[in-house]
Amino acid sequence: MAVKIRLARGGAKKRPFYRIVAADTRYARDGRFLEKLGHYNPLLPDDHPERIVMNEERIKHYIGHGAQLSDRMARFVDKAGIVPGATRQRGTGKKAAEAAAEKAKAAGAEA
Repeated sequence: MAVKIRLARGGAKKRPFYRIVAADTRYARDGRFLEKLGHYNPLLPDDHPERIVMNEERIKHYIGHGAQLSDRMARFVDKAGIVPGATRQRGTGKKAAEAAAEKAKAAGAEA
């Protein structure tokens, strides 16, 4: 069973609210899931403590057992410091390769 940590949308029309869930990749986006790992409310300000709430211990558990992160969850987890460097570059084209090279160059300059 391939597990993915992703967002499941809830809330009303034009009032989004997301649950952070661990789900089998075959399950529907807003459907069945294995476990709720937190929530994300994009309507709150960026600095509000309730904007993103994650159960770090359970997220680490699932990642340790091979779960993949969605693009958005990779950004959240990277920013929270749970899994540094989890953010992936989107795309496979020339621009993505250039961005990856610049990122590697900057990391080499810091070391």
